[in-house]
Amino acid sequence: MACFSLKPSLVMSQHMMSRCLIQRGLVIYICFFKGASEELIPKMVNTLLNVKLSETESGKYVSLLDLPGDLLIIPQATLGGRLKGRNMQYHSNIEKEKGMELYSHFVTLCEKELAANTKCVEAGVVVKYGTYGNRQVLKLDTNGPFTHMIEF
Repeated sequence: MACFSLKPSLVMSQHMMSRCLIQRGLVIYICFFKGASEELIPKMVNTLLNVKLSETESGKYVSLLDLPGDLLIIPQATLGGRLKGRNMQYHSNIEKEKGMELYSHFVTLCEKELAANTKCVEAGVVVKYGTYGNRQVLKLDTNGPFTHMIEF
């Protein structure tokens, strides 16, 4: 997970070439491991939207909801890779179909939570997201690096 103050953009796939762009906010890279279930999604969303990672102009750290800030969600199966010799293996990752379901549920719940937050609605906060299972090109302008790995 990374927190950015400038403009990350995501090209949805090399074939579609559609771009999504967010302003100051949070980029979440997400990977689901075997055994993940829908019951975990609300805890993930609550934690990620409320953790104090965003720095205000005064130097105080606040949550994405308190900032308020935009959200870019990127499915990143390579986070589940493990090094074996000189090769990466992805045996711990969830099956693609189940991963798509969980990802869709995660995105939907993030959208609902931001839409229910008055500060976010008034600020015009947007949620953008990549497509699960497709190659995507990401360009980031950041004031970091400021990246954290949070496992659930």
